[in-house]
Amino acid sequence: MTDSTSSHPPRNLPDATETTQRRLSASATSGPSELADLRMRLHRSLRQYSDFPSPGILFEDILPLFADPLLHKSLIRALELQVTDSYGQKQTPDVIVGLEARGFLFGPSLALKVGAGFVPVRKQGKLPGPTETAAFEKEYGQDFFQIQSDGIKPGQRVLVVDDIIATGGSAAAAGSLVKKLGGTLLGYVFILELDFLKGRDKLDAPVHTLLSSQEERSTKT
Repeated sequence: MTDSTSSHPPRNLPDATETTQRRLSASATSGPSELADLRMRLHRSLRQYSDFPSPGILFEDILPLFADPLLHKSLIRALELQVTDSYGQKQTPDVIVGLEARGFLFGPSLALKVGAGFVPVRKQGKLPGPTETAAFEKEYGQDFFQIQSDGIKPGQRVLVVDDIIATGGSAAAAGSLVKKLGGTLLGYVFILELDFLKGRDKLDAPVHTLLSSQEERSTKT
């Protein structure tokens, strides 16, 4: 009896490089429209709380984006598209640095999507081993961020991520830690921006925000 595999050999499979290039091309074509759709879906799912945590503050709650698995998946996909659209295929980051604490919610997942490592920046005293330290100002005084000294290797391309950019102090401190370790700071990515606080003025690398700020949203309603 003739072996069916030998008598009917499989059709030639496409080259792996060719397949990857086709996917990248398709992603580049569909990226902008897909990202716009994802942004609208994510916008609708945010919650706002007046006078929290103090009077006069309108608190933006991103936690609903993680409570629903489809929204969570949409968020990570949108961030992936934001990164690839902003930096292209040749400037993708080697390391994603996430700020304590909400940068930990999506930083590792984004790192996996873009093929990067993840390194946390934490409050002083939270990390073991040798660390580098940077100070930043908060409304109630000075605070400190730390990163493990071997977290970033010289020359690695680094992207700093967090949920919201407000005054920009904590993000600026994280950026300074990246540079202390010899990393190349590509920029910053945030889910939301409170642009009336002008936090991006404190940052010395490109700033990318996935969703519009409170000020922008209020003009549309």
